Amino acid sequence: MSIIEMKDLTKYYGRARGIIDVNLNVEQGEIFGFIGPNGAGKSTAIRTLLGLIYPTSGSATLFGKSCLEHPEVRKDLGYLPSEVFYYENMRVIDLLKYSASFYKKNCSKRINELAERMDLDLKRKIDDLSFGNKKKVGIVQGLLHEPKLIILDEPTSGLDPLMQQRFFELIGEENKKGATVLLSSHILGEVKKMCSRVAFIKDGKIIKLEKISTLQENSYKRFSVEAKSAIPQEAFNISGVSDLEVKNNTAHFIFKGDINAILKTISEIELHNISIVEPDLEEIFLHYYAKED
Repeated sequence: MSIIEMKDLTKYYGRARGIIDVNLNVEQGEIFGFIGPNGAGKSTAIRTLLGLIYPTSGSATLFGKSCLEHPEVRKDLGYLPSEVFYYENMRVIDLLKYSASFYKKNCSKRINELAERMDLDLKRKIDDLSFGNKKKVGIVQGLLHEPKLIILDEPTSGLDPLMQQRFFELIGEENKKGATVLLSSHILGEVKKMCSRVAFIKDGKIIKLEKISTLQENSYKRFSVEAKSAIPQEAFNISGVSDLEVKNNTAHFIFKGDINAILKTISEIELHNISIVEPDLEEIFLHYYAKED
């Protein structure tokens, strides 16, 4: 069952591009990654999906229903925006109890448990908090009602490494309990750690949808070649080679394709040394972007 579905979802701000013909499905129980640099359209897609802004065209549903036509679907949703803003004169506990009142359930125990996990002082006033602590408030607020769908937009900005680790452990536990998760980020390592599938977005368009396992295993190799003499600049100008850097007697590149083809090319060079390793996802990510330029 698709918990999130976007069909040709498009949003323009006047003449300015937001997102263009975004098609995306997130299945029940999945942790799905939504990846792209700042300004690629991630937040616009999420806000349009949630009915916070109106689409120019196309459609989007949560649990099979539009947030615009059926705002009640939001009761099963936990949302952490990329930037959090609150009534600054309120205490943290008062803000969270106020948020919990919308769900008509007693969340006091849950609030205390989450605050302890995230090392959040419930007695402090919002305007006394650092950006990182305000982000913790957003995390607790988004999870206090045990939502069936969790949407996270750049969730770890402002969190120190220890809190990031605790946060991802918490999201993993919610997923094991049955929650579906959409994780939007420009940090590929976060997605690699958490997600089963990932969509790459660039300039408002989805350019690739892939399983994380496929990204890691799909015959991408990082080559470092050291020859006994200068390597011609054109030696590796062949299909499948990207991110090529040739300098004197060394060459570095990523290769995707038939390994025998690239080894045949390398065999024509008198080698001093060679290294063949799996590239990390960051390199693969940049490879996708380079192909689209």
